[in-house]
Amino acid sequence: MFSGIVEEMATVKAITQDQGNINLTLSCSFTHELKIDQSVSHNGVCLTVVDLKNDCYTVTAMKETLERSNLGLLKVGDAVNVERSMMMNGRLDGHIVQGHVDETAVCTNIEDADGSAYFTFKYRNNPDMARRGYFTVDKGSVTVNGVSLTVCDPTDDSFRVAIIPYTRQNTNFRDIKVGSVVNLEFDILGKYIARLRHFE
Repeated sequence: MFSGIVEEMATVKAITQDQGNINLTLSCSFTHELKIDQSVSHNGVCLTVVDLKNDCYTVTAMKETLERSNLGLLKVGDAVNVERSMMMNGRLDGHIVQGHVDETAVCTNIEDADGSAYFTFKYRNNPDMARRGYFTVDKGSVTVNGVSLTVCDPTDDSFRVAIIPYTRQNTNFRDIKVGSVVNLEFDILGKYIARLRHFE
C-alpha cells in the first residue's frame, strides 16, 4: 500500500526484454536501503525488487502491467516517480493507493494558473468500467503517475488536476506535455462503493 506521496524520481539505467516481460534497472538515493522482494511504486505501479547491483536495482513488469500502464514507453534516462510502501505507523498524507494501475490517460491541455498549473487528462470512456467505480468525482482523489491528486472538473472521460510548483519540480510532472501518456489509479473507496451497490 502507498500514499501517493512521491519520494523522488529514479533514473532508468537499463531496459531488457525477457519474453513478454521487461526488466527495468533504475537508480535513486535510497537504492542502498532496498531489499530483494521489497515493493516500490514506479509511476504508480507496484513492482517487486528482483536484483540489487552496483547502486542500482531491478524490477520486472509483466505483459498485463505493460498493457495497462506507461512503463512500456520508458527509455533509458527517463525519470520515474518512486515511492516505497507506506509504513503503518506514519501519517497518510495522500490517500490510499494500491499501486494497481487501472489504465492510462493522455494529457490534453496544460494551463497556467498564476504560478501553478492545471493539467487536463482524458481516458477511455467505458460505461461498464464506470459502473464498477472506474471514474473520477469532483474533489475526489486520483493517482496520476503515482502522485496523489485532487480532481477538478470531471467529465465522463476527463478531469483536471492543479499542480503546485513543488510537485512539478519534484516529480515527473515536469516532463509531462500535451500528448504525454500517464498512469491512472482510480480511488479504491469508489470502487468498493460501486461494488456494494451492485448487490443492492
